Amino acid sequence: MNGEGRRVLMAGALMLLVTAGAAPGGHATPAPRPARDFVELQALEPAIRLDVRYATADNLLGRPLYPSARAFLRRPVAEALLRVHRSLAASGYGLVVFDAYRPWSVTKALWDETPPAKRGFVANPARGSNHNRGCAVDLSLYARATGEPVPMPSAYDEMTPRSAADFAGGTTESRAHRDRLRAAMEADGFRVEHHEWWHFNHRDCARYAIEDAPFDLVLSPEGARH
Repeated sequence: MNGEGRRVLMAGALMLLVTAGAAPGGHATPAPRPARDFVELQALEPAIRLDVRYATADNLLGRPLYPSARAFLRRPVAEALLRVHRSLAASGYGLVVFDAYRPWSVTKALWDETPPAKRGFVANPARGSNHNRGCAVDLSLYARATGEPVPMPSAYDEMTPRSAADFAGGTTESRAHRDRLRAAMEADGFRVEHHEWWHFNHRDCARYAIEDAPFDLVLSPEGARH
């Protein structure tokens, strides 16, 4: 092969290398997303209590939306939550979790069946929810001395102004509980939703993809195909 042929061959090989790393349209290939790496909260720490309303009829839609009362999070998020739970022990409190990972199809059902006037309290499935990413958690406090939930300014999933994270009404005791929960969560990388005192998003939510794996598959490789 002469010099000109070698130059053509090398140019062609270089072009193949460049295009192999590009997506259609000439854009750079997105970086691979992190491993799914979900963990079940009760397996990580049984002392974190569960009150998973979406596994019962006691929720916004009045019917079970989950097949069982289980809670899953991405491992780094779950580990941060465990640190919060342990940090509260000295004050006599622990965490009770209402919801964590939520399949996208459940988010869609909540949106479709919520009256339009109340949709400010539910996630639009067109954007998805941080619950779908496994990096958001709905929770409250319980008193370790009694095992009972503590009073808060509103009920969980209550669609009223009392649910706001900075609501100034209610009792002094209930606001103190709400603010204690918020301070403990924010100290370990969570941020509260302004209109829901119980909903916290982890600071790394953008790292994770929206998922729709059902509970029986979320811990398995097969769940990634959903």
